[in-house]
Amino acid sequence: MHTDRRTFIGGSDARIIMGDDQDQLIRLWREKRGEALPLDLSNDLIVQLGSITEDLNRTWYERTSGHTVGDIQRKVRHPIHKWMGATLDGRIQQTGAVYEAKFMLPWNFSEEAAADKHMAQLQHNMWVIAARSAVLSIITGGGKWVEITVHADPLYQHLLLTAEKKFWRCVQTGETPHLFGIETPRPRLEAIKIVDMASSNSWAELAAIYVGTREAHANHEVAKAELKKLVPEDAKEAIGHGIKAKRSKSGAISFEALPVEVAHASVQ
Repeated sequence: MHTDRRTFIGGSDARIIMGDDQDQLIRLWREKRGEALPLDLSNDLIVQLGSITEDLNRTWYERTSGHTVGDIQRKVRHPIHKWMGATLDGRIQQTGAVYEAKFMLPWNFSEEAAADKHMAQLQHNMWVIAARSAVLSIITGGGKWVEITVHADPLYQHLLLTAEKKFWRCVQTGETPHLFGIETPRPRLEAIKIVDMASSNSWAELAAIYVGTREAHANHEVAKAELKKLVPEDAKEAIGHGIKAKRSKSGAISFEALPVEVAHASVQ
């Protein structure tokens, strides 16, 4: 098992490669080169909780979503980059999405933080099997279950592939790797939350302006559309009653309010 993991970069490795801990990166490099044994995680309670709740997590996801998870613990390699691999928690049969089960602590938990923490692993696994999306199925220590959908991000995956190529080259040559050092973009998450903004003063102020000006804005748009119809087709400009309509070379008509003295000036 240890020898097998030395032959490829997996999803959990991607998180370290795209992370900000140089010591972890060096340790991973030494493991891949066979100079150090992988960390013994048998005494890591959080890791063990994640392992022991995987079956429950998957069952809960299937029951709640109505989807079926297949390819459980399937080991796959990228068809071209053979040094890229993944051990899948599963793949959703109805959509082809990557399925990833996680256990997370409830303190300061948020969907955004969870997605950010596991983004490299998800994007890596999506790239390996050419999936267009992934689902994080999370059980928290607070008795909460959360589903997060993440879509494949071409820019993120390009940066990820670049960083992994550099790291793998270091594994092969013995050159010491360094952190990638670039702020990766935040891939798009599926919007699933309903947020109550009643406690926001800024929201209240802007909402009042929006409600108060909505009818005036609608009238403004109707008047502008009707004014455009009144501008003669051979007119470059049309002026009167405090406004000027101007036709661009492409034929588009724009309006501007005139200063009082110009508005009352005669038109030649």
